[in-house]
Amino acid sequence: MKEIEFLARGVFSDGVGVLVCRNRKKGNCYLPGGHIEWNESAPAALAREMQEETGLACRVGRFLGAVEHTFRYKGRRTCEINLVFEMRMRGRRAGRPVPSREPKLEFFWWPLTRLDEIALQPSPLRRRLAGWLRNHGAVPWASTYPP
Repeated sequence: MKEIEFLARGVFSDGVGVLVCRNRKKGNCYLPGGHIEWNESAPAALAREMQEETGLACRVGRFLGAVEHTFRYKGRRTCEINLVFEMRMRGRRAGRPVPSREPKLEFFWWPLTRLDEIALQPSPLRRRLAGWLRNHGAVPWASTYPP
């Protein structure tokens, strides 16, 4: 049976830069976070994923928006819904190094105005993220599906 994956993503930002996660093997970049498990809230999933991936506790803040995303992986179509939240890492200030507990992952800071340069996925986040953070009437929904 085909399924839609639900993911919780976190935005740790100082308004200038944002924490990004990169898969070292595949090279793809995305906001930190991961899959929401059965009977788990999206904020709880984000906190759990950050603890697992960095060893650091995080405080999940306001909901920023959602992105439905479809792409091909290993010849198969993948469909996911990304729920995006503000977050803060306990004991860390924005811009400071964030450790990775998983060898395949690395975390780094990147300017919000240059997200196109690292091909952040899902792609609508490159244009929408700064507006969502400012909350100046930005529509908190985006999609990579054709209209």
